Amino acid sequence: MTNCILCGKANVSAALQVCVDCLRSGREEALELARAAHARIRTQYRLPAEPPRSEGGIRCTVCANECVIAEGERGYCGLRTNVDGKLRSAAPYDHAILYSYIDPLPTNCCAAWFCPGSSQYGKVNVAVFFYGCNFNCLFCQNASHKEFQMIKPVSVKTFVASVTQRDDVNCICYFGGSPEPQLPFALRASEAVLAKMKVRICWEWNGCGNKTLVKRAAELSLQSGGIVKFDLKAFNPQLGEALSGVYNQRAYENFEMIARQYFAHSEPPVLTATTLLVPFYVDEEEVEQIATFIADLSPEIPYSLLVFHPDFYMRDLPITPREQVKRCYEAAKKYLNNVNIGNQQLLGVL
Repeated sequence: MTNCILCGKANVSAALQVCVDCLRSGREEALELARAAHARIRTQYRLPAEPPRSEGGIRCTVCANECVIAEGERGYCGLRTNVDGKLRSAAPYDHAILYSYIDPLPTNCCAAWFCPGSSQYGKVNVAVFFYGCNFNCLFCQNASHKEFQMIKPVSVKTFVASVTQRDDVNCICYFGGSPEPQLPFALRASEAVLAKMKVRICWEWNGCGNKTLVKRAAELSLQSGGIVKFDLKAFNPQLGEALSGVYNQRAYENFEMIARQYFAHSEPPVLTATTLLVPFYVDEEEVEQIATFIADLSPEIPYSLLVFHPDFYMRDLPITPREQVKRCYEAAKKYLNNVNIGNQQLLGVL
């Protein structure tokens, strides 16, 4: 850790170089330092520093970044390129770049603390890890998603066959990276599986996807008894961009859409949220604002606060201090009836 380059405050990420107060204050130089940090990191992966906005380029509408990609450019997720004036994906149509594996239940998914499916002993979850992401979180615990160039694409047909040939599948969970950049594949695959067998469809994502696609994903979860988990990373827009590289307002818009249209009719709850308690950045002020937002939709929506583990470019930060966890939990409980602390084992309390 280091001191804030702008105000001198201690306990600052060496990658960011700026503190939470300078970011939340809206100081332009603080956000510029954060953007520069993301640009340095993404250059190592041959990814654009920010979502391209090239005049005359082709617009990709699969996620909230809505990259406008010029000839020879790549989109922010890295999965789409403008080749000869056409948008070309890293995977052919009806294919995705993913890795799937069997995860015996009960499992440690973020919704396990309230989802009845997580306790189905003898059953399994098909965990689907998508490569590529529409965010660039400095604390990413699955950064291998950026290295997809040598991964062989999987077809809808092959994936569906691998699921439906088993008789012990209880749920499919899409995560990554994040599912948003390859959401069209996930929707087609899920619909094909559900046409052949009963299975829960679940999503763990940042939530910044195309609204129409996100709505269809939520409908599949509602119909199948699955869950949509949003990772609401920060409420303050400057802090959110500093931590994750892009503006995250769409996550809140999509969360509200699903809450208003589907939550009251779901059992188990179709919607949940998590927030990673990044030490010295995502504090009780952020959590209280997120909890207030959720409570205005329904105080019954499950909300889990995740203890931070150092990773990627925030390995210099500690595990979330106990006092920060306590303050955040108390802030959330003022507004919400179902609050959980995830990753408690990192605190040594399990």
